[in-house]
Amino acid sequence: MNPLSARLQSLSPSETFAMAQKSNELKAQGIDVINMSVGEPDFATPDHIKEAAKKAIDNNFSFYSPVPGFPELRKAICGKLKSENNLDFEPAQIVVSGGAKQSLCNVIISIVDKDEEVIIPAPYWVSYPEMVKLAEGKSVFVHAGIEQDFKITAQQLEEAITPKTRALILCSPSNPTGSVYTRDELKSIADVLAKHPNVYVIADEIYEHINYIGKHESMAQFEEIRERVIVINGVSKGYAMTGWRIGWIAAPKWIASACGLLQGQYTSGPSSISQKAAEAAYTGSQDCVEEMRTAFERRKNLIAKLLREIPELKVNEPMGAFYIFPECSAYLGKSFNGKTIGSATDLAMYLLEEAHVACVGGDAFGAPGCVRFSYATSDENIEKAIGRVKEALAKLK
Repeated sequence: MNPLSARLQSLSPSETFAMAQKSNELKAQGIDVINMSVGEPDFATPDHIKEAAKKAIDNNFSFYSPVPGFPELRKAICGKLKSENNLDFEPAQIVVSGGAKQSLCNVIISIVDKDEEVIIPAPYWVSYPEMVKLAEGKSVFVHAGIEQDFKITAQQLEEAITPKTRALILCSPSNPTGSVYTRDELKSIADVLAKHPNVYVIADEIYEHINYIGKHESMAQFEEIRERVIVINGVSKGYAMTGWRIGWIAAPKWIASACGLLQGQYTSGPSSISQKAAEAAYTGSQDCVEEMRTAFERRKNLIAKLLREIPELKVNEPMGAFYIFPECSAYLGKSFNGKTIGSATDLAMYLLEEAHVACVGGDAFGAPGCVRFSYATSDENIEKAIGRVKEALAKLK
């Protein structure tokens, strides 16, 4: 017997990675699976970023970096925050980590104590509750269905806050829904938080550059709560750099220092080569970002149109990221070949086995009546995949 710690035993595996693994297993058997389960751009990293990495290797950037990242990268991030978001940060407020996932976990572990509450709007990204578990905190879910575009209201937030509330995690543009909070919606949330000075905001803005509303609105723009907002961002989505593993926080100095202390004890600074690549991403031409955003918007329009042609699916209009989150509860309880679809996870498995399309059931995201499709794939794959989905759903009776 090899007993794991209670901490590890409490964690759930990532459903997105589990579905991707099942998809790969079928592919290995020679089955033509279209994978729409993983949140990863299908574009190659832009050439000027790759060239910067090659140059860094030639220039021997092969040693440890400072724990919070190279000063040049942190300055570049401050420049990005000023030019794109009109936010003033100093390099001492920036901590660069091995991906935005580590950045999030650093913050949660640094500010959340045992039994403190973290408010998580549902649908939510699968890892948020698991990170709160690691910090021994308690997740408080606030549900927002498709009828409110999967976005919580200020009143819902107010009703969820208790004396034990430590933080709110807000993701905009959202994974899994693609919903984007407007400035007015964020302002109403900020007005509530202004009345609760012990509550911090962890603003997950990793999909900032993939939005279809013209301009990203950051939670850190509101002066009344500015000193309690921690911005999480990185290069993985907007610059097609998922494997480079660079994320970062922009935070009050005391939180940045705490995250640096934590990171210094368990990973140290992230990859030196990846940091130089990220610096080039922020300081070089941004044309590549707009080219990818335009392609994602075209794909979004295509997949939304095709999904709306399927009877009994409810489809909202995603305004960012590269996910669409149709409400599929009308298909739950139906059967095919003696197998009944009891949950959205069952439906996702049915679509994988019957249509050879990988998606993720909404149960993993706190929305048991929905499924998530990633449209970070070609127009051809989208048309083929949704055609298969339509045929498979028609077989359910």
